[in-house]
Amino acid sequence: MDWGRYPSFKESEFACRHCGQVKMDPDFMHRLQILRDRFKKPMTITSGYRCPQHPIEAAKSAPGPHSTGKAADVGVQGADAHRILSIALDMNFKGIGVQQKGDKRFLHLDDLTDGARPTVWSY
Repeated sequence: MDWGRYPSFKESEFACRHCGQVKMDPDFMHRLQILRDRFKKPMTITSGYRCPQHPIEAAKSAPGPHSTGKAADVGVQGADAHRILSIALDMNFKGIGVQQKGDKRFLHLDDLTDGARPTVWSY
């Protein structure tokens, strides 16, 4: 994958913390770059690709959207979280998870199209 197409991000931000692989979907990354361009501020990626053996994925009945390379979690809170959420909704991201309690606040964004999508949930 040509990471030069996504100048706001580094490949290392999306590496699986279990195995080190980076298998992000180019179309998802293109949309994430557009979101970042519209946001006009840096975005901290707290989770990108997760291999099926990653402990979070392995604990599920089936691996989730992170294992497809079509998902990322963005560490954000407050007004910035609201702004990213608004942009993501406008861009029609298919899955949006909101965690805005406690110390580890983030928004999950994904582009999976199977199942009951689009959807928004809270953690």
